[in-house]
Amino acid sequence: MRPAPARRVALLGGGFSTDDDGLLDDWVLAQAPAPRPRVSFVPTASGDADAYVEQFLDAFHGRDCRPSVLRLFRRELDDEELRTYLLSQDIVYVGGGSTANLLAVWRAHGVDRLMREAHSRGALVCGISAGANCWADACHTDSFGPLTPLRDGLGLVAGSVCPHYDSEPGRCTSYRTSVAQGHLPAGWALEDGVGVLLENGRFKEGVTRSRGSRAYRVVTNGANLAEERELTCRPLGR
Repeated sequence: MRPAPARRVALLGGGFSTDDDGLLDDWVLAQAPAPRPRVSFVPTASGDADAYVEQFLDAFHGRDCRPSVLRLFRRELDDEELRTYLLSQDIVYVGGGSTANLLAVWRAHGVDRLMREAHSRGALVCGISAGANCWADACHTDSFGPLTPLRDGLGLVAGSVCPHYDSEPGRCTSYRTSVAQGHLPAGWALEDGVGVLLENGRFKEGVTRSRGSRAYRVVTNGANLAEERELTCRPLGR
């Protein structure tokens, strides 16, 4: 009997949409279980923005992979075709935007269930910003304007996620407060420039493309205080 495939999620603090060096995207491709992996970009959180799609295609067509795009606002696949497509992917790469809108649209199309199935079959699911938030039980999001706890994710990552931990004013303090006061469960905080790989629910690896960028496990000590535990991140590139 073949062992069950590892269930892996990569949380990204960068990638083709923000970085010029491509280091985080190369790291993502290196995690694929197959040569020339199939990589589907899912830009739902941006409303399938054309410019975002073009950025992805420009960045990935020159790499040793088979890129494609799943658009849901102009959906062309029926239910069976959609399932076949998603389950054929080695990597599902979700873009940034509105986490709340992404989750609502996915549920309307049944994509939430298909993402869980793809993940359970061994596809690497990953993403930046909303594309990192969506995999967790909960997240820290500006989908509603002010930074707000959202306990409505897919639950592939236990706990919560907070992207842009160092680059958006108020993120760090607000997230720590939310965890300390129990509005969010303990979770993963990502500064820009880092990547965190979780395998079967456990921390597998942390990487960074820029000196000084960090990732943290943020937990409560039970006394209405949050504690940051810095994760070991190896530098990418030379």
